[in-house]
Parts: sequence; C-alpha cells; structure tokens
Amino acid sequence: MAYVLVINSGSSSVKFQIVDPNAHASDDPFVSGLVEQIGEPQGRVTVKHAGQKFVVQREIPTHTVGLQESFRLLDAKGIGPTQLDIIAVGHRVVHGGMVFSAPELILDPVVEMIRSLIPLAPLHNPANIDGIEVARALLPTIPHVAVFDTGFFRDLPPAAALYAINADVAERNLVRRYGFHGTSHEFVSSQVPDLIGRDPLHTRQIVLHLGNGASASAVENGHPIDTSMGLTPLAGLVMGTRSGDIDPGIIFHLYRQGGMSIDEIDNLLNRQSGVKGLSGVNDFRELRTLIDNEDENAWLAYNVYINQLRRYIGSYMIALGRVDAITFTAGVGENDKHVRMDALDNMHMYGIEIDPEKNNLPNDGPRIISTDDSKVKVLVVPTNEELAIAQKSAKVAASLA
Repeated sequence: MAYVLVINSGSSSVKFQIVDPNAHASDDPFVSGLVEQIGEPQGRVTVKHAGQKFVVQREIPTHTVGLQESFRLLDAKGIGPTQLDIIAVGHRVVHGGMVFSAPELILDPVVEMIRSLIPLAPLHNPANIDGIEVARALLPTIPHVAVFDTGFFRDLPPAAALYAINADVAERNLVRRYGFHGTSHEFVSSQVPDLIGRDPLHTRQIVLHLGNGASASAVENGHPIDTSMGLTPLAGLVMGTRSGDIDPGIIFHLYRQGGMSIDEIDNLLNRQSGVKGLSGVNDFRELRTLIDNEDENAWLAYNVYINQLRRYIGSYMIALGRVDAITFTAGVGENDKHVRMDALDNMHMYGIEIDPEKNNLPNDGPRIISTDDSKVKVLVVPTNEELAIAQKSAKVAASLA
C-alpha cells in the first residue's frame, strides 16, 4: 500500500503521520508521532501504531535528532519510512504569502522563497523550513511537497483582502489579509455539497474552524470570498489564548500608558488573552466545568466568545447573500454542543434551525444537525488536515510519474 509521510514542524516539536491518501476522513492514520521538547534537557518521541504506543525519552537537541530518533523507532517496529512504500512527504507550511497558492514540489528555490517569507511568519516558517531540510536529508529520493496554510485564501477578492491603510506602506510591507487554516477550510467545505445534496458550483457556505485557534470563512461555489484571520493568525474570532479582533489603538495605549514593550504586548495578545485571558483556562472542557460551577469569569468569557462568533456568522450571511450550509469543525466545533447551539440561537427568521437531539449526539463523523425543515443546513464535519495534505502531496507526486 502507498503512503504519504506528513510532517508539521514547530519550533520545539514535530508532529508527523504516515497516511493512506485514499483513507476516509474518520480513519486513524497508519502511524502518528510526536517529537516534543526539542532543545530542552529531556525530550520525548511518541509513536502510535495499531493501537499501541511507543515512547523514547532522551535529550533531543535538534529537529534532525528528533526525526532520526523517530525513524529509528519506526524501523525497529518494521514501519519506518524506508520500509514502506512512501510516495511523497507532505510538509505543512504556515505562510505562503502571495507567492504560493497550490501545493508545490520542494526544490531548493522553493525553500529559499519560503525563507523569504519569514518576516510574515517569524515563529512558524523557520520551524517549517527546519522540518523540510531535515526530512529532505533523511529521505532524499522521495518527492517532498509544501502545502500552505494560506493557499486556499490566496485569491480573496480585493475588498476582503486589503486593509484601509496607506497603499504604498501596505505594498512595501506585504500587509494584507492572508487567512490561515486554509487546508482545513478547503477540506471541510469540499465535503459539504455532497452531504447536503447540492452542486459544488452552486453552494454557498460558512465554515467555522473552532479549536484552540479559531477562524471562519465564507465560501461561494468552492472559492473563499472572506476569512476572519488576517496578516497573522491573531485576527478574527476569540480563541483559546488569542484575543481575536481588537481596536488597534489598544496596542498604542498599552505601549504608551501601560509601559509594556512590543514583545510583552505580542505575548499578551497571542498567549495570555482570549478565553484564557478572561477565565484563566483555554480548554473548553475546563471552561464548561467552571460555568457549571457558576464561575462568573468563565461565563463572561464564553459570552464574549459566542458574541464574536455570531458577529462573523451574521456578516458572512450578508456577504454570501444566500447561505446553504453552516459547518462546525475542529476540536471545539466538533465536540461542544453548547457552542453550536448558542452560536445559532434564535436564528429561525433566517431559516436556521438546529435539531437539539441531533446536536447532542457524540462526534461520530460528518452529520447534519439541523432540522429537516431548516432552509440552511447545519453540519458537523470533522477536519483532517493531515489527510488533506497527504492527498495534495500524492497528487503532486503522481504528476511527476
């Protein structure tokens, strides 16, 4: 059987899966793994396969050592990348700027282009490059493919993509809306037409990717016309630790009046804000426990979260003109029945009616949770970004044959 190795390289960790590109979205990967605490005194490699978990604890000074240790562990179990029919290695790359829209076969010039985009994603693209360079060195004969988080939103309409700042300043500094979670939004939105029995070329939908990071998109006939994240993944919806949309004047106020440095403000808005900043926790399961125990801060955080979510849903309904489907995906969207119900509460006048019994069912694959009479179909569709990357990478590899 042919597989794709999918690598998501972060600054201090590497996630990877070996995936059958022909699998269903709900299928478990053939292998999944995680390299943690790279550069720290005690690191860990965890591999899962066929219901078993294998763990190696040791110092992992670099990404190279982490992947080498992972491959060594896989080899010992007879499931290493050189022991299987790996047809491609797919790499998640966070920022493709205006350069990349489609998946790209990774050659040296492509790596340098990704490197040139580091100013747009200084925390992510360097780590993505590390993963690419290490994997190319370890698996030099297999095609490597870059799949970009921003790719799906590359051709947003100018009215949605541009900010109302001086055009020359924006152009010089590459300031525009790029959008993120594009692989997830594309993967989920592509499944919806079949689920609701509509032609993909005549389907207007809203996709809500609600995890610790969260984003919304408006997709018209297979093409996105708007998305909530912007130049960075900080914009848009309230998230687990990120603020989402704020008055930009707050940054100046905190700098001038609060005496905070730019780095301190960056850390505040990205890591100490959102649901965590308001309630003290960012896991929605913990938040629900606090709400059930009548914690006022948790209830306030939840209401702020829902209010911002409804604001985006409403604006995208107007942008689309007609909405055929609203879909929830990712950890919170797939598993939190309260968020789904409250996000679409009291929208009967817009043809949106959730069936409480369907909504209360546990997460078990794609399903419609709206009533039979609801004009707008409401769905839960599990995302699978790794499978999407595997499918795209396999297609690029097949084109080389």
